[in-house]
Amino acid sequence: MSIDVMTASVNADANSGVLLKRELGLFSAINMILGVMIGSGIFVSSASALEHSGSVGMCIIVWTVCGIISLLGALAFAELGTVVPRSGAEYAYFMDSFGPLHPFWGKLPAFLCSWMYVIALRPAEVAVIILTFAEYTCQPFFDLIGLHEVDTQETIKKLFALVALGVITYINVMSVKLYVQIQNIFSSFKVVACLVVIAGGIYELCKGNVQNLSKGFEGTSFAAKDIALAFYSGLWAYDGWNSVTTVTEEIKSPEKNILRSIAISVPVVTLLYVFMNISYMTVLTIPEMVSAPAVAVLFGEKVLGPLQFLIPLGVALATFGCALSIQFSVTRICFVAGQDGHMVECLSYIHYKRLTPVAAVVMQGLISYVYIIMGNIIQLIEFASFLVWIGYGTAMVSLLILRKTMKNIDRPYRVPTWIAVFIIFVAIFLATVPIITDPTPKYLFAIGFMVLGTLVYYWFIYKNNRPKIM
Repeated sequence: MSIDVMTASVNADANSGVLLKRELGLFSAINMILGVMIGSGIFVSSASALEHSGSVGMCIIVWTVCGIISLLGALAFAELGTVVPRSGAEYAYFMDSFGPLHPFWGKLPAFLCSWMYVIALRPAEVAVIILTFAEYTCQPFFDLIGLHEVDTQETIKKLFALVALGVITYINVMSVKLYVQIQNIFSSFKVVACLVVIAGGIYELCKGNVQNLSKGFEGTSFAAKDIALAFYSGLWAYDGWNSVTTVTEEIKSPEKNILRSIAISVPVVTLLYVFMNISYMTVLTIPEMVSAPAVAVLFGEKVLGPLQFLIPLGVALATFGCALSIQFSVTRICFVAGQDGHMVECLSYIHYKRLTPVAAVVMQGLISYVYIIMGNIIQLIEFASFLVWIGYGTAMVSLLILRKTMKNIDRPYRVPTWIAVFIIFVAIFLATVPIITDPTPKYLFAIGFMVLGTLVYYWFIYKNNRPKIM
């Protein structure tokens, strides 16, 4: 590897040219956000917000407000992306805002951010999403050949998932241009699949099927716990709006295209999500949606007739593209953390021909491989998911700090201060809701995971007691 790669810190003036290449234009940046935000959730398990809100009308409000909150958070990240022109999103923001404030505590938030995303959350998400992809790809063939033995099915699905993981890792290793081309195709097909569901709903409305929607706010739950969980479910479905800021160094004209891509993609996803849910609720009753293992599949069976195969196909495309983009973005956090000495040094290397962080991509592939082999990793995501909003809230604090410490830096775009403050309160709300409503030991495990990360930081990073490989 020492022959094929060089560190990312090589100066371009030394004629090396070994730097991350700006391959992502506006269209590709938009598709990247769409690729991460539109996963299997809107097709498979979008009924959680409906279950907790209790009524059709309240559910539509929840999905709409969640889209607006996501847009506000993304706009704040757009400012951060122009002030801190490095890949890594929250990790980079924490380093530049908190890092100079204290020799020990200053860099700890950035390390814990990379610790959570790189070791646990993102590779686990990739594993779960790839397993969902295998489920929806393999099931039609099982039905075709009459294979009904559960153990055999699970083995084949897991093997297929490992092959799919190898494919997305290969794509991200080979070149950013290849990733862009494939992601653009998959994102476009995902949007088409969403539009098919919406078209089916419009067709039913034109037929006069308004019985379910006419119930409006009947049955709305006004309990604080239910409202909180409804918004928590909705905002989790929108997660991924900050993905473009993890690859700042690979976006063409980031000072313009970060804001533009967010301003276009997040409203598009909001419209798709809201109208898809309206379509679902036009055809399906609340009990049907809540009990359905895959809402869109049941919708397709009732509405699309011979075209119902488009729904499983849409889920497969959504999951593959989502896993591809999540792996792409988290490897850039690995890469930047490696540059700062918070990860092993080789993660900061870029392949001198492909101009991709090969070691970081391979590492993420291997961690996801382990999680797929483990199988039952849903709880790993659940315990870590509430920490994501702690990260988002801390990023808003970073924004306010950087306005003081870097007040003379040119800001092509500046978000109103009230938005940053609002997102901080939303983050506090979403970080505490799961603990208050469901105080299970998994949250103690989350805290333990962060404590372990602090010990690793203290010994290996702060005290510099680490092997030469780091």
